[in-house]
Amino acid sequence: MEKDQPALKIKKLRPHAIFPQRATPGATGLDLFACIDDDGTVALGTQPRLVGTGIAIEVPRGYDVQIRPRSGLSSKGVGVTLGTVDSDYRGEVMVTMYLFSPGAGFEVEHGDRIAQMVISKVADLPAIEVDELTPTERGGGGHGSTGR
Repeated sequence: MEKDQPALKIKKLRPHAIFPQRATPGATGLDLFACIDDDGTVALGTQPRLVGTGIAIEVPRGYDVQIRPRSGLSSKGVGVTLGTVDSDYRGEVMVTMYLFSPGAGFEVEHGDRIAQMVISKVADLPAIEVDELTPTERGGGGHGSTGR
């Protein structure tokens, strides 16, 4: 790593926390792992539950970190809400998890891959108020307006 190159700083908050890692060299996100005290489990239901990762991060200014679902969990009916970690937050990275179906059951165990952390550069654009927007062919057409 070059001296002036920004880096995502990661601090383990608990000794048994697992450092985030990419599953493959081409992976966009770093996998986040559940860090559950006493190597226990967290039972999920349809109500959102916060699951800790045991890490805190320092995001360089000008960068954005999003917590995103893992497709493998989604295919099992486990949801993860999209979240953003701001550059001035220093607390534990938490993942909000829930089940899609009330009849399903799923337990998160210590060390499970529960989400992914995707880092991107922020486009720091000013927000300005205008009276009109530039017209387009689509206009105000919303969900489903461009086809199937």
